[in-house]
Amino acid sequence: MSFVFDYHYLDSPFIETIWYTQSEPGGDFISAAESRSEIVVSRYEGQTTVTVRGPETKATLASSPVEGEFLGIVFRLGTFMPSLLPKNLMDRNDVLLPIISHKSFWLDESVWEIPNFNNADVFVARLVREKLLVHDPIVATVLQGGSPAVSPRTLQYHFVRATGLSYKMIQQIDRAKQALALLQQGISIADTAYQTGYFDQAHLTNALKRFLGQTPAEIAKSS
Repeated sequence: MSFVFDYHYLDSPFIETIWYTQSEPGGDFISAAESRSEIVVSRYEGQTTVTVRGPETKATLASSPVEGEFLGIVFRLGTFMPSLLPKNLMDRNDVLLPIISHKSFWLDESVWEIPNFNNADVFVARLVREKLLVHDPIVATVLQGGSPAVSPRTLQYHFVRATGLSYKMIQQIDRAKQALALLQQGISIADTAYQTGYFDQAHLTNALKRFLGQTPAEIAKSS
């Protein structure tokens, strides 16, 4: 199955994007690897869940209910909730926050309004204000091409704490996504491997099967 998304991009060091989608037909789909954490609000048959999700290091098969509604608040790399560290949420070890009603849930000993697509930025601002969502400037500096004056061991600590992943793993996931975009544009498999820095087509195939759950040929064909 496929999804149609609405996106809201914020000029924020904390949030990369807010998305909304519906799953009218329902069914199975491939959940690709993802280096970013997020909060997801799901509504299905009158039930609401608020989930904090960590990074995913490989593609997995997932399913979506018929006529479900989903809102996602995607953190920028380096943004995390100190009480729910990404490394503890990795690979579908999601945390469901306690629901009070269809309009509110419980977080950090306080009642919170369940956000929607139009007020998610207000929800994020409150998280930041109450220090439930923080940003690691060292991670941000490295991702922007900088070289902070810290040891490799300290740098690794910051990445694992703020993202749950090593810098190398983040690069591998992002490179697979770059290859996906090129293949979807009609770039040949050989040229895609060359432009994204894979050793050869076999290296590209192995990476995309791991992180995206599809081979380059399958992606090119579906595109």
